[in-house]
Amino acid sequence: MTYVNDKVIVITGASSGIGEAAASYLADRGAKIVLAARSEDKLKNVVERILNKGGTAIYKATDITNKEDVEALIDYTIEKFARVDTLINCAGLMLFSMWDNAHVAEWEKMIDLNLKGTLYAIAEVLPHMKRQGKGQIVNVGSIAGHAVGEGHGVYSATKFAVKAITESLRKEVSEKHNIQASMVSPGVIATNWQDTVTDNDVKGVLNNLNKVAIDAEHVAKTIGFVVDQPSDVLINDVFVTPTAQEW
Repeated sequence: MTYVNDKVIVITGASSGIGEAAASYLADRGAKIVLAARSEDKLKNVVERILNKGGTAIYKATDITNKEDVEALIDYTIEKFARVDTLINCAGLMLFSMWDNAHVAEWEKMIDLNLKGTLYAIAEVLPHMKRQGKGQIVNVGSIAGHAVGEGHGVYSATKFAVKAITESLRKEVSEKHNIQASMVSPGVIATNWQDTVTDNDVKGVLNNLNKVAIDAEHVAKTIGFVVDQPSDVLINDVFVTPTAQEW
């Protein structure tokens, strides 16, 4: 028996990486996918691939650091499908840098996307899920939200925050409102994230990590497992890491 079929699933950061892989994987299993990201061209391409395989998917270009954009995304989902069963917060930014170099602007970008974007999406779906009497919120964290390594102090801080958010949600809304709050924590994934890093002092760290990186599809399968549960079963804090990753 599958619990994914016919679920209405909103995925942020769905134009690439883990979000794109999760959208494709869940659409293949009968879910109705609403893809959100800033790049409309990339979203169109992902939706087209899903539709060509017989899946159901729509998109809305969304800047999740903008609360009004996120509100419009959830309103659009309700307009098209009358409900939202699952929110998967995949959008994220990983900009490694050394403290000595004080990349404050990059710190702010990570806080806005990784933390505020996650909070905005949760705030918008919770009222709908409470009215439905059930729902799922899956936050994509990171192994860096459990252990801190060289060059990723601020990134780790945002992911530790996602862990705290998920645990708090579980305590406040899971039992009371039957809303499953889960977190999936990937290790190093081959999503070209290192291309956005500007701090040359951290390049050695990146090179070592990328030697063991695994494909985003492995994380998508794990997200699929978390989503494919009955409403009285909660899977939480699942790690998906390269076998050779040291931290």
